[in-house]
Amino acid sequence: MESNLNHIFELQYALDTFYFLICGALVMWMAAGFAMLEAGLVRAKNTTEILTKNVALFAVACTMYLIVGYDIMYDGGIFLSGVTTVAEMDDAAIAGVIAASTEAGFGDMGEYSGASDFFFQVVFVATAMSIVSGAVAERMKLWAFLAFAIVMCGFIYPMQGSWTWNGDAVFGMYELSYSDYAGSGIVHMAGAAAALAGVLLLGARKGKYGAKGEIRAFPGANLPLATLGTFILWMGWFGFNGGSTLKLGGIGVANEVANVFLNTNAAAAGGLIAALIVARLMFGKADLTMALNGALAGLVAITAEPADPSPLLATIIGAIGGTLVVFSIVTMDKLRIDDPVGAISVHGVVGIWGIFAVLLSDADATFMGQLVGMLTIFIWVFVTSLIVWGILKAVMGIRVSEEDEYEGVDLSECGMEAYPEFVSGKQ
Repeated sequence: MESNLNHIFELQYALDTFYFLICGALVMWMAAGFAMLEAGLVRAKNTTEILTKNVALFAVACTMYLIVGYDIMYDGGIFLSGVTTVAEMDDAAIAGVIAASTEAGFGDMGEYSGASDFFFQVVFVATAMSIVSGAVAERMKLWAFLAFAIVMCGFIYPMQGSWTWNGDAVFGMYELSYSDYAGSGIVHMAGAAAALAGVLLLGARKGKYGAKGEIRAFPGANLPLATLGTFILWMGWFGFNGGSTLKLGGIGVANEVANVFLNTNAAAAGGLIAALIVARLMFGKADLTMALNGALAGLVAITAEPADPSPLLATIIGAIGGTLVVFSIVTMDKLRIDDPVGAISVHGVVGIWGIFAVLLSDADATFMGQLVGMLTIFIWVFVTSLIVWGILKAVMGIRVSEEDEYEGVDLSECGMEAYPEFVSGKQ
């Protein structure tokens, strides 16, 4: 009997570890989605630099989270020195886990490699930082951005993650009664809050807003690339939300994973359809960029609770997100908050909607719990980011010169163009 239990434990351990790793790989692939989306929505003269930001921020995020971020967030130990795997557990420890699993019912407890947990968590950090890169595109210095990434991924993000997903008391004072399944607030709104702080200090792109209040459109250079990026993100989101079950073994968990995948897809579709219709009513045309952002808005909206809603409710939650993002992008321009890719609207405004949409299907969630959690995350990330951006602005400057902005940051920051065989006028 004991031998059979050992085999069952080992099988579940292997299955949950493998599932974690596969979902983590899907979320890592979202880095490619962000890179393609942003490269498609910026002007051609800024493409190389935005690609450099995206690939470099991923490396910075992985390294900083390994050095210190995971330890802050989950007490994982510097360089994972505190992570334990089943190979390091003695017979008594394994027997204890099996006994607890038997009592709870196999499949109800998640056991997996600590290294797989780190891998899954680190790609979430990179996702939060990727949100920032699009919002500050076309006028921020590359090295100032990467300096901020060091602090964001090593300290700012892990601190609020420790209060939420790890359940630590905020500043040692109180514990949050906050529900956020896969991170509408913890990941997406946090990234948008950091982006908003940077954009406010950075200012708008030269020529974006006229003296009489006019708003000038700066069309993206490659909409096929932006569309590809959206599909990549859509696909990666199945790992983002699906992996957040934190396990796979057991019939109940397998059914939950299936619901998460179904609802994630339904919300994205609802968000795209709603944004496309709203844009048609507002602008008289089918706006592809709004449709793409609508799909992403639907994904962000369902991320806080993708397991409990019915498919119909998930579609409605996504559709409301897609509607909100169109109005938010228009409003941001009216407020002269220049966000080239709509990241603050998609991940921030809709992230807030996703936090409160939890109340529609999770009977255990409370309005005050969601509100306090949302405010804690936003205020912490926004204020600390504003301080870091302010220090960087004073020490090294965060904005390129007017001449470099006109010529394009590809040449001034990277010394090469993404499309060297094409010659076009500068905007």
